[in-house]
Amino acid sequence: MSDTIKPEDLEKSLMDYLENYVEDIEEDVENTANTVVKEAKQELVQTSPKSGIARKTKYYKGWAIKTGGRTRKRKYYSKVIWNKTNYQLTHLLENGHHTRDGTGWVEAQPHIGKVQEKYGTQFADLLEKKIRRSSK
Repeated sequence: MSDTIKPEDLEKSLMDYLENYVEDIEEDVENTANTVVKEAKQELVQTSPKSGIARKTKYYKGWAIKTGGRTRKRKYYSKVIWNKTNYQLTHLLENGHHTRDGTGWVEAQPHIGKVQEKYGTQFADLLEKKIRRSSK
């Protein structure tokens, strides 16, 4: 038995197909984002500076994942990796800073930019593969 659509049912059939396609893509985005952000967080924990920080809480242990949400007009999905314990240090460590007395310069210890670049391209590649696979 073949799938035939009457001309008066074409619009409804197309809308149903497109709604299902959008739901599949949204699910692929969420799944891909969740896996990539977990891997990126683990790499940040491993590559973050572990010494020289005079704090009670360790900088490298403070990485956490925050979930975005919804605006009034539309739904979006976002994940953010941030340092919940020592968020003030991320910019200073990544870019370097003046010493406390202002006479010297503390060299940068880049660790965030590398992870961001690596997992940004990985996210795009994985998502493209999933979308191509689901559209066939």
